[in-house]
Amino acid sequence: MTAQLALGTYRCQAIPEAAVRAAASGAQWIDTAPNYATGQAQTLLSPVLAAHPHVRIATKTGFFTAATGADAVNDGVLTEDQAAAGHSLAPNYVRWQIRRNREQLGRERLDLVLLHNPERAHTGDRPALHRAIREAFAVLEEAVAAGHVTRYGVATWAGLEEEAFTVGELLALAAEAAGGQHRLVAIQLPVSLVMMTPIVQALDGRGPLPAAAGAGLRVMASAPLHGGELPAMVGQELADLIRPGLTPAQACLLAVASCPGVTDVLLAASGAPHWKEAADAVAQPALTAAKLREITGVLASP
Repeated sequence: MTAQLALGTYRCQAIPEAAVRAAASGAQWIDTAPNYATGQAQTLLSPVLAAHPHVRIATKTGFFTAATGADAVNDGVLTEDQAAAGHSLAPNYVRWQIRRNREQLGRERLDLVLLHNPERAHTGDRPALHRAIREAFAVLEEAVAAGHVTRYGVATWAGLEEEAFTVGELLALAAEAAGGQHRLVAIQLPVSLVMMTPIVQALDGRGPLPAAAGAGLRVMASAPLHGGELPAMVGQELADLIRPGLTPAQACLLAVASCPGVTDVLLAASGAPHWKEAADAVAQPALTAAKLREITGVLASP
């Protein structure tokens, strides 16, 4: 069974139109962040979410625009030095950003809030980073208890691959923050035929994807087309190796959607033809583990 297609709004053009299209197609998730679309993504999504209450929203806390940082300074949440960094896991900031996310998205309760690239908080200092993550998790647990957030997780670009933290460590930190049963339910990380380490590891039963699947976590694969660059790098010959009859873009998406442990594939498809092409791809039967091994082997060869 392949993963589901979800709308990712990073680098997405015409966000409201793309969101309406995704909702109408039956997509269950839209992923966004307060710093996307120069800070406008959440307010652009608000009317769409109001019209489609069944669609679940995943948003983030961590990165912020300069304008948002200035607001946080004015509200006494961040110092000017902290705001200049453009990223924070400070508890007061996380509380403030959750409230701001709710207001901008027009939802009293957020379905999923992800710590956004937490590895940025304390580069090279794992103990300090883990303390910061645990403190942010404690705030997220408070938000769940207050009914403002349903569940939470972590969205990372390099944290898992560089082992700034592991899935097991994140689960342990969440349990510490909650004092027992926690509400950490998802991770988001790049998975593609360019950034294919998670795929290779998963085929050997190791790495973050099997660990997440074993813990029952939702796994959202970001950048499946590597920022739109991948289809131009994959010729029709490789696409036919993956699945005859698919375009290079479809073949790349099917490979990610077939990866063991992946539950959702985030795609910033603005145009109707691109979205339909992607939806048709993930509706295909999943590739076998043997086929995925063959594909990654071809790509890894000099």
